[in-house]
Amino acid sequence: VLEAYKQGLRPAVGYELNPWVLWLAKYRAWRAGYEGKVSFLKQDLWKANLSDCYNVIVFLAPSVKAPLAEKLLAELPDEARVVAGRFPFPFWTPTSTLGQGLEQAWAYDMKVVRRAAQSGAGG
Repeated sequence: VLEAYKQGLRPAVGYELNPWVLWLAKYRAWRAGYEGKVSFLKQDLWKANLSDCYNVIVFLAPSVKAPLAEKLLAELPDEARVVAGRFPFPFWTPTSTLGQGLEQAWAYDMKVVRRAAQSGAGG
């Protein structure tokens, strides 16, 4: 969330249910001088409405990527970009990748992902 804000993405919001992780995120934002500029919400990502999100960054285990892909396909606008850290979405073809190994990230443009899903080529 902090890096997204530094890169000019607004609003920069993180969702987290674990109170300790939530506290740590808020503390790090405060220490970095971003308190009040970024938000961390104690909210279930599965219940959050993502329809107004244009940049989504996820760092989640592979086991939740398939159901999350369905949610993102259903809610995100075509102009949205999804970046996955550490683990790619299993059925999506990335628009670009960066890094290697544990530091690798995959970027997906929803318009491309949605077109592939509709044509049956993946998604």
